[in-house]
Amino acid sequence: MRFPDKKSHQSFIEPEGVRGSEMYPSGLSTSLPADVQLAYFRSMVGFEQVEMMRPGYAIEYDFVEPMQLKPSLETRTVAGLFHAGQINGTSGYEEAAGQGLLAGINAAHQCLEKEPVIIGRDQGYLGVMVDDLITQPTTDPYRMFTSRSEYRLLLREDNADQRLTELGRNIGLVDDVRWKRYLEKQHEVGIVSEIVQTKTITSSNREIVTKLQLGELKSGVSLEQLLRRPEIDIKKMSEIFPELNEFTPQALEQVEIAIKYEGYIKRQLEQVERFREQEDIVIPTDIDYFVIPSISTEVREKLNKIKPLNLGHAARIQGVTPAAIAVIQIYLRKKYHV
Repeated sequence: MRFPDKKSHQSFIEPEGVRGSEMYPSGLSTSLPADVQLAYFRSMVGFEQVEMMRPGYAIEYDFVEPMQLKPSLETRTVAGLFHAGQINGTSGYEEAAGQGLLAGINAAHQCLEKEPVIIGRDQGYLGVMVDDLITQPTTDPYRMFTSRSEYRLLLREDNADQRLTELGRNIGLVDDVRWKRYLEKQHEVGIVSEIVQTKTITSSNREIVTKLQLGELKSGVSLEQLLRRPEIDIKKMSEIFPELNEFTPQALEQVEIAIKYEGYIKRQLEQVERFREQEDIVIPTDIDYFVIPSISTEVREKLNKIKPLNLGHAARIQGVTPAAIAVIQIYLRKKYHV
């Protein structure tokens, strides 16, 4: 059923415990009838006499079409009703927890008459997940994979605090202790960045040149320039320059990553800027896509069903072509002057 083109299927037989005799056939998840499961287990070489302790099973649940949701996870048709978790067609604990956090924040904000919190695709994986849910058709339970983000280089573990702590502070979810710790780290990052930019090594620093295996130096080179070399890392540098040991490993790591991947990060930031230009073009709620010329009926139907909030949102809907986006942008400029 799932792999009709394959004549065989790989399974890893994993022990369930250190002392028990039960084994788990990884890669064979199924909910077929128990007698069918036993029959195909016994078709495996070496498992002709195997006994099945418990058959595999499946969990089935209903869900709402998540394209009916706003980026705040509020339903489009019922004001004040927020959906989070498996009801949105997702699967997994982290996915449900992330949605619950965002929906809870926005439900509270609506009660307090505050603006909803929207996390962008370049801000966090939660933003990627919600954006995927409200723009792409759901055919299978949604799981959040890093590969779903086009800005993976920006959504790193080391800079999660940079991306989201200020947002958390503004909405009252970051306490004074954590906020102080965050500010201290950012202060350290600033000082370390200044040190590596201003401190230079010349050929007269023979001991340092030898330790770092720099060879002949024709002119002075900054620590920042040296960190761009793959063979030199911040740890090796802090062994030679003891002033760097005054800072936390987290601050040092962040500076090193920013320097080593500067070119790639800059390119992604430029992509984000282009993306935001489309996000800034708001689509009026009363727009009638059927009067816009030169776009297909299929695209019109999708746009009318989903009712994207802005041009960027429209561009991420499956089946909406770049040509259609260009036509809509011209129409918005002429009719709505946006």
